[in-house]
Amino acid sequence: MFTGLIEHLGTVASIERDSGGCTLTISDSAPILDDCHIGDSIDVNGACLTVTKFDKTEKGGWFEVWLANETLERTDLGERKVGDQLNLERAMGGHVRFGGHFGHVDTTAVLISKTPDGDSVRLLFQLPEATPDRPSLLPYLVAKGYVAIDGTSLTVTSVDDAQRTFGIMLIQHTQEKITLPKKPVGAKVNIEVDMVGKYVEKSVLAALGGGGGEGVRALVEKVVEDVLAKKGIK
Repeated sequence: MFTGLIEHLGTVASIERDSGGCTLTISDSAPILDDCHIGDSIDVNGACLTVTKFDKTEKGGWFEVWLANETLERTDLGERKVGDQLNLERAMGGHVRFGGHFGHVDTTAVLISKTPDGDSVRLLFQLPEATPDRPSLLPYLVAKGYVAIDGTSLTVTSVDDAQRTFGIMLIQHTQEKITLPKKPVGAKVNIEVDMVGKYVEKSVLAALGGGGGEGVRALVEKVVEDVLAKKGIK
């Protein structure tokens, strides 16, 4: 589990691809490797990955992870290049306060605008169109709610369902600690919505006997039919 509070910025040292995915080596990572073990989970730009090799001293400390095709399809990690910086966070320990939120990457979005606001900067993102395989995430995004972008837990400032967009604001302190402010307009980012909203939706639909979108539609139709019946309207 991760909190979305970034600990360190690592650097892509090498990328080795094959038909099944790719091996990613991340250097300049010594500060988060002091208690590392093979098999540990490290959050890389919001994606929960398993450490397969590591060295605490060489190249400023490095570790290696495997990216399966599923991970490459759902995240932007397959587009990273040698020299790119990545947001890193170790799995949370039971001895610390749990800020932020936890979960896994759901999809990607595109950064469509960056607007300075004093010492802060406002960023606007657009989500992809919904498909049968990947429903829209907009129902889980609300103003003053939470979203993780490249693994960073942030507060949503605006949502426009019609345009499939949502906005966030980065204060100066946050800008200095993560990779997001360095990304240009048009860049792709990893998105993770608050999983609590998903659990609530599934629980409510199950309790009402529904099943996703069709269940909601059937429920609404039943309510309308009951109201019309009570009013004697057919």
